[in-house]
Amino acid sequence: MIREILAAAPLFLLLAARALALIETAPLLSSESNPQVARVALAGFAAYAVFPSAQAFNLRGLEIFSLSFVFLLAGEAIIGIIMGFFVTIVFSAFSTAGQFFALPMGFSASQTFDPLSRVENPLMGQYLSLVAMLVFLSLDGFSELFLGGFWRSVQSINVASLAAGREAVIGMLLAGLSRLFVDAMMISLPILGTLFLSSLATGLISKAAPQINILTEGFPISITIAFLLILYTLPFMTELFGRVVDSGFASVEQLYIQIGRSIAGGGI
Repeated sequence: MIREILAAAPLFLLLAARALALIETAPLLSSESNPQVARVALAGFAAYAVFPSAQAFNLRGLEIFSLSFVFLLAGEAIIGIIMGFFVTIVFSAFSTAGQFFALPMGFSASQTFDPLSRVENPLMGQYLSLVAMLVFLSLDGFSELFLGGFWRSVQSINVASLAAGREAVIGMLLAGLSRLFVDAMMISLPILGTLFLSSLATGLISKAAPQINILTEGFPISITIAFLLILYTLPFMTELFGRVVDSGFASVEQLYIQIGRSIAGGGI
């Protein structure tokens, strides 16, 4: 096997570039807590594992020290970035849901650095991001990512097929972005709606009894209600996130099918 890899070093380098781009953009794997050496080693191992099934590549007559090979490396990195970005969209649904109800809950001012998304994120967004991470691990998400995503992409997609099916890729990314906000709203809607009714009730109480200081009484009430709702709706959230992950990987598989149809239709 090592001799075959050395004989086809350009192909192995292309596979490693795609795997490294996926690892550098996918959630959890791209965290700063993971050493860069470990990420490069994981990319090399992933390329080694899928090397025998690299059926979508035809490198006959291609010189490794040429501008065409550099463009192929860039294209393979773009494919890995697209897959990692789509997984990031799936994860962002939970973080966005936490940001939706952080303001009416009273936690919007407590923004800290989130090591998973590497941006400033409210505490509730970070909490739901951790929940999403645990659910993703419990569902064997990394197995689906490398087997259902990376391995199948190596079998069916290369730079030429990506260029031929670019409309399907753009459509998938736009649909993923729109579904992100829909999923985030579905996750946060029970808490967001209840907090809205709580704010409405406290406003009516302040009009009926102006002597009550709503500013000091309203925040503890909103925080208590929000935590109770999170406690009772957490099973619903985890189940919904599992469906979101499954639908995300199903969308990636559908993308491979659409690209294959576009190649067959275009005669490539």
